[in-house]
Amino acid sequence: MALRHAASRRLPRPAQARGFTLIELLVALAAMALMAGLSWRGLDGMVRAQAQIQQRADAVLTLQAGLTQWSADLDALAQLPRTPTLDWDGRGLRIVRRSTVRPGDGLLVVAWSRRNVNGTDQWLRWQSPPQFSRGALQTAWERAAQWAQNPGDAEKRDEVRITPLAQWQIFYFRGNAWTNPLSSDNANTPAASPIRSPPEPADNDLALPDGVRLVLTLPGSEAIHGVITRDWVRPALAGSKS
Repeated sequence: MALRHAASRRLPRPAQARGFTLIELLVALAAMALMAGLSWRGLDGMVRAQAQIQQRADAVLTLQAGLTQWSADLDALAQLPRTPTLDWDGRGLRIVRRSTVRPGDGLLVVAWSRRNVNGTDQWLRWQSPPQFSRGALQTAWERAAQWAQNPGDAEKRDEVRITPLAQWQIFYFRGNAWTNPLSSDNANTPAASPIRSPPEPADNDLALPDGVRLVLTLPGSEAIHGVITRDWVRPALAGSKS
């Protein structure tokens, strides 16, 4: 009995475990909720910024591709005897161009215009199939004019949307000055100009302008907005004119 009593005196009693109070638990939960909210706002801001950057990058690439195609169409402008190959009627620019893929692929008629598509004004490009006869080329030329003015479903199937566009203008460089291509036609407004074919000069090269100026006004609601001016000079004159 004495040994058991001595042993019991040497063993310490275990300390009582102290838990969290309700107040401490609520404070901890509130702090964790606050940190989670701040972290979410930071991640959400990063995702939004990344989405805006990607949207802007896509818009820049699309616009660059459209402007490159614009220059390529004009660089491949064909010169045919007694046949119009370039015309601006106030709504669309029509171009007869060579195929740059393979020689002998025929001629293409392309057109550029601006039209409201699904509630948004768009810069559009239209292209015909390759043409191998004068009659087929004339038919495609007339279809391009129809597409720019009042396209049907058949013409719309061959169009490509480039970028949202608020307004655009075309100028020709002739006589060392940029002029409105319709000024010599005494047209009151470009939109009222009828569909027409330009006169057929004996030497179509003399009727072509030395340069074409494109002025695009991009809407402020887009990632890229403002006014962009793109000048094109005929390749034969590029070495002598700026």
